[in-house]
Amino acid sequence: MQPFVLPEFYLSYPARLNPHLAGARKHSKAWAYTMDMIDVPQHGTVIWNERDLDSHDYALLCSYTHPDAAPRELDLVTDWYVWVFYFDDHFLELFKRTGDIEHARDYLDRIARFMPAEGEITETPENPVERGLADLWNRTIPHRSAAWRRRFRESTRNLLDESLWELANINENRIANPIEYVAMRRKVGGAPWSANLIEHSLNAEVPDEIAAKRPMEVLRDCFADAVHLRNDLFSYQREVEDEGELSNSVLVFEKFLGCTTQEAADAVNDLLTSRLHQFEHTALTEVPALFDEHGVRPAGRAETFAYVKGLQDWQSGGHEWHLRSSRYMNEGALDARGGPELLGGPSGLGTSAARIFRSVATTAPQRARAFTHQPHEQLGPVTRPALPLPFPLRLSPHLAAARKKIADWPRRMGILSEGVWDTARLRAADLPLVAAGLCPGAPPEQLSLTNDWLTWATYADDYYTEVLGHDLPAARLTTERLKLFMPAGGTPSPAPRTALETSLADLWQRTTGTLNTTERETFHATVESMLDAWVWELANQSQNRIPDPVDYVEMRRRTFGSDLVISISRLAGSRTVPPEIQRNRVIEALEDSAADYAWLVNDLFSYRKEIEYEGGLHNAVLVVRSFLDVEQDRAIRVVADLAEARLAEFRHAVDVGLPRLFADYSLDAKAQDALTQYASLLKNFMTGIANWHRECARYTDEELDRVRNTPVRPERDDAAKPPDFAKAMQHPGCTGTPPVPLGAKPRLHLGATGLGTQSSHIPAPARPTPH
Repeated sequence: MQPFVLPEFYLSYPARLNPHLAGARKHSKAWAYTMDMIDVPQHGTVIWNERDLDSHDYALLCSYTHPDAAPRELDLVTDWYVWVFYFDDHFLELFKRTGDIEHARDYLDRIARFMPAEGEITETPENPVERGLADLWNRTIPHRSAAWRRRFRESTRNLLDESLWELANINENRIANPIEYVAMRRKVGGAPWSANLIEHSLNAEVPDEIAAKRPMEVLRDCFADAVHLRNDLFSYQREVEDEGELSNSVLVFEKFLGCTTQEAADAVNDLLTSRLHQFEHTALTEVPALFDEHGVRPAGRAETFAYVKGLQDWQSGGHEWHLRSSRYMNEGALDARGGPELLGGPSGLGTSAARIFRSVATTAPQRARAFTHQPHEQLGPVTRPALPLPFPLRLSPHLAAARKKIADWPRRMGILSEGVWDTARLRAADLPLVAAGLCPGAPPEQLSLTNDWLTWATYADDYYTEVLGHDLPAARLTTERLKLFMPAGGTPSPAPRTALETSLADLWQRTTGTLNTTERETFHATVESMLDAWVWELANQSQNRIPDPVDYVEMRRRTFGSDLVISISRLAGSRTVPPEIQRNRVIEALEDSAADYAWLVNDLFSYRKEIEYEGGLHNAVLVVRSFLDVEQDRAIRVVADLAEARLAEFRHAVDVGLPRLFADYSLDAKAQDALTQYASLLKNFMTGIANWHRECARYTDEELDRVRNTPVRPERDDAAKPPDFAKAMQHPGCTGTPPVPLGAKPRLHLGATGLGTQSSHIPAPARPTPH
């Protein structure tokens, strides 16, 4: 008996079948025999027999997912999928069932030798997985560019190496939280790897200058998430009930939400639908603008569109294969979901188009909820769940002195003269309290620099929300101007025209004086990422669109400034931590879980301010309300549970992940100490943020009412003039259409939520070490 009824899937385009299916079936079976994948015992266990290969029908999968591939490319791609599924089952039998994580590491290390970054393979294969990879690598890599080879090697390594994450969770009987699961499933699930093969099969490579930009990353990630979530629904019975697997989104949702298996399956399908909606939104609204921004040539645009279409083909084709393969739970799925009973068409192969109407109609309410929120919803008093401080609080002994001079730097920079902030609002924010918690051991000058960065970032976030508001062209121009005041090389900056520009220029000079060119470029990119994320928020606001949950999580790290604080912290430790460790899964878990905990706490405290007072859309409580279609109290509890889950993940990374990392890489005492101090730095980050939210007045109802009802009075009679956009555009690097000049007085008098915590660990000019 199946554990749940398969939900109604969102299918917006029909599946097509490659006409060369029969040839691919014949070729792939012969190839599998040649590689010893059929009927050849591995450590005493036969992984596949011929019946297994025939019933799984990977040639059908590839013929559905690559309908336009030529015969030779279809054969090659099918061999790749035979290999990857064989690896999955081989790893299961040899290591997941036994829990043998030590030998699993050696196994994976050997596999990596058969995909060298440069040169030929020198290792001799010892099992079917190694033999198959060596053959496929040599048949594929010579035909692709260096950029594609780099991306493909990375995605293949992720697919292999993150199998250890699944195995470790099985050994610990640990189920991931939803945010952790989605991120890790992308790597171990292999869909980014599949996206690379789509480029190869179509001979259509995404131009390297845009391959790593947000729109292309979002398309790839949406594709990956939808593929994996769909697979989890079909494979739940085999993985969870038969194999004891814990890495399945239905199980993750079931445990996290405390719901039935059917309810969890429906929630997973809702997330899958949301990711497909995000894919379509990005392809239609962001990719064309990306072409223009980077001057992509017509050939590059055509290849990118072919790639996007290939991703769509894979989604619909992969669904059709899941309905038919014996590998999955699909009994009666074709009969129950075929759709011909609605449209009067035939059943069986080739009828996927008949299901489109029904699937679009069924999922339409979910799409509509994202666009129908009424701004300035009256929420009334909001009860927040109790969130104890995550770690013991330490505050700088220089806090009192910093509070006494809280207005000195903002006044010198003109921040209190533009009609957005006044001294009362600045004191209510109490940003020295944040700095004191983030850098408890810092000397006064370091604490002052950290506090000034926090002040600038918080003011800038308020400025974007209140002054720029719905004026998207002005926001984009303001952003491009600000980037000019962070020169990484010798390019001079223009003369600042606003307090925002003046203060950023001052901070950049004070912060980067002792950094080398590479460090300044890294710093610049991180601040730039936060600025661009604020524009992303305003773009959603202009469409009245509540973000997709996964996209919101990943962009919220940027809008809150989390990416910046982590980049600066990693930069400071780069001289003692080996480069290969900086991108390790354990380090990513530390950074991302700490960042997510901080902004989730912020969203709980800022919910009423953002939604009711500001009329905003970017808050986790609203995103959860829309996605799960639940009442406010339930959404608040879910967000609080997410914060607690991310904190638990951080603790696990510190207590279990770091010691394992030390052993795996044989790190010396200096490197171990650097990583231990880095974990302590992140503990201060989370605790300082949580304490600030509890103690400051910025999010209280009294302060919100005061700001709404009390006009901001510039502190000088000669209040700062509005930006001269026409003159600003004369500087090299500024492009676009000049917006209507802004008045000195903003439309609103409310603070935005972004704390600007990204600068909490910026190195002091004389000593670039975080505190």
